[in-house]
Amino acid sequence: MTHQHLQGRWHAELPTVTAGASPPQPPTQAVLQLGPHPELAHSVRGTVQRSGATAQVSGDVDDGDLTLEESINGTNISATWTGRVVEGSCGKEIRGTWNNAQTPNTQQPFILRKQAGWQ
Repeated sequence: MTHQHLQGRWHAELPTVTAGASPPQPPTQAVLQLGPHPELAHSVRGTVQRSGATAQVSGDVDDGDLTLEESINGTNISATWTGRVVEGSCGKEIRGTWNNAQTPNTQQPFILRKQAGWQ
């Protein structure tokens, strides 16, 4: 998988991690739109929309490992997405961990699924 395979629209599910919550909370939904990075070859840049807010993201994939940096203000990193392409998914599913940079040890699992169609 290369940075070109990351380009397009992705649907993200971030299951809420709450110990003993009853009933379990539904996962947070997000949409990522990624395109070529205008300044860095072999990287992507785009947006993530979640809970009515939009943040910028940029990153790459290296040997199946995804790294994205999220920024609410366009300058500082507010969160990171690190994951791995799911074997057998033809590069259309990535699972990993979202980390809030503002709150240490705030990790949330995620599942990214590539959306079909023209982007």
